[in-house]
Amino acid sequence: MAPDLAAPSPLVRRGGVRSLASALHRHARLRLALLLAAPMAWLVLAYLGSLAVLLLSAFWTIDDFTYNVVQVWNTANFTTVFTEPVYRAIALRTLGIAAAVTVIDALVAFPMAFYMARIARPRTRKLLVVAVLTPLWASYLVKAYAWRVIFSQGGVLDWAGKPFGVSSPGYGTAAVIVVLAYLWLPYMILPIHAGLENLPANLLDASADLGASAGRTFRSVVLPLTLPSVFAGSVFTFSLSLGDYIAVRIVGGKTQVLGTAIADNVTLNLPLAAALSCVPVLMIVGYLLAVRRSGALDSL
Repeated sequence: MAPDLAAPSPLVRRGGVRSLASALHRHARLRLALLLAAPMAWLVLAYLGSLAVLLLSAFWTIDDFTYNVVQVWNTANFTTVFTEPVYRAIALRTLGIAAAVTVIDALVAFPMAFYMARIARPRTRKLLVVAVLTPLWASYLVKAYAWRVIFSQGGVLDWAGKPFGVSSPGYGTAAVIVVLAYLWLPYMILPIHAGLENLPANLLDASADLGASAGRTFRSVVLPLTLPSVFAGSVFTFSLSLGDYIAVRIVGGKTQVLGTAIADNVTLNLPLAAALSCVPVLMIVGYLLAVRRSGALDSL
């Protein structure tokens, strides 16, 4: 049987692969571009593309009779968002909840991370890291509904506070802050733990040799060097709290935040929901710009 002259021989194919490998070896930038092509394409199309569509749809409007989206360009939705007192109150409430969650998580996470990184034995440290990560393996809804039972009338808080005459605060803003602080606490512990692990031990010894007390060492040595890690954790807790609305639905009662306002308007007024969605995006971008100088983004 005559050989197929149109098919390339194995030597030709092998030579082509070697030539391509040699070209990639010589051109580091080409190699890097090929490695980043797929994730960058996904980032541009799926993430930045969706944000662009969101921003464009915020300039559309709703037909008053059919309630269909009409591509009539105007800024009426942004005017409504920034001038209506109800939306300003919702935005400020959301910002306050996110800030409270971030502060609570920082205060709780720092001593836990310090013990894990500087005091606990090496074997115990691994177990503590696993313990911190374990809640992340459970379902978000399971944890949120568990807190709903805790805050419910006749629930765990009522049972525990009954001997002291204290009742559960019920559903509301306080419950939302507690639940979100619990949900996002691991995201604050892990960056602080990483920062404390990288803290040179000789600096602590030098501070003690110079006669500094434990409090002075913490204020002058530990806190300044680990502050970027705290800000890095706050990026997660702050941004996740700004966009959350499921926990608010479960334990928030009548509490309204940006997430619930957006969800309520998606089916009623999509352009207004898009305009509202731009508010947390602007808050997050502003926060990232504010913490950029601290080096927090390098610790992510």
